[in-house]
Amino acid sequence: MHLRQTAWRSAAPLLFLLAACGGGMDPMNQQELEVFASRYASAWSSQNPERFAAFYTEDAVFRDNDGEPSVGRAAIAATAASYMEAFPDMAIEKVSVSFRDGVATFHWHWTGTNRGPGGTGREVDLKGYEEWTFGRGGLIERCQGHMDQAEYDRQMGVEP
Repeated sequence: MHLRQTAWRSAAPLLFLLAACGGGMDPMNQQELEVFASRYASAWSSQNPERFAAFYTEDAVFRDNDGEPSVGRAAIAATAASYMEAFPDMAIEKVSVSFRDGVATFHWHWTGTNRGPGGTGREVDLKGYEEWTFGRGGLIERCQGHMDQAEYDRQMGVEP
């Protein structure tokens, strides 16, 4: 009996660390996830790429659809900056967020006008979602974004 208690006490910090690092356990409860997602949407809408990138681990991977991934917080900030520059009035609204099987799914609604350098003046109004895997410190380690690329191209006047 004493040996089991000692073994449990030794293993408890490791189990806590695994949970905090995305070891397959929910990193936060639903209320915390809702708050995180709301803050994340606000950061996307902020015109501050560093504020947005702060939601990611230093070595995180961010990818939209089948595009080239942005690897690392600095690259993620640069990707966010490109969206923010192209759509200076960009607004991301949280539609819903859920957590299942180690992955959080964040559904969003994006609106904005392409008024940045070389902008077309065209408006975007899209819904999509991101799948998040959490890593160290409760930050996003992997993000896979999904949106209807054909609809985005149509709204931006891009020929197929």
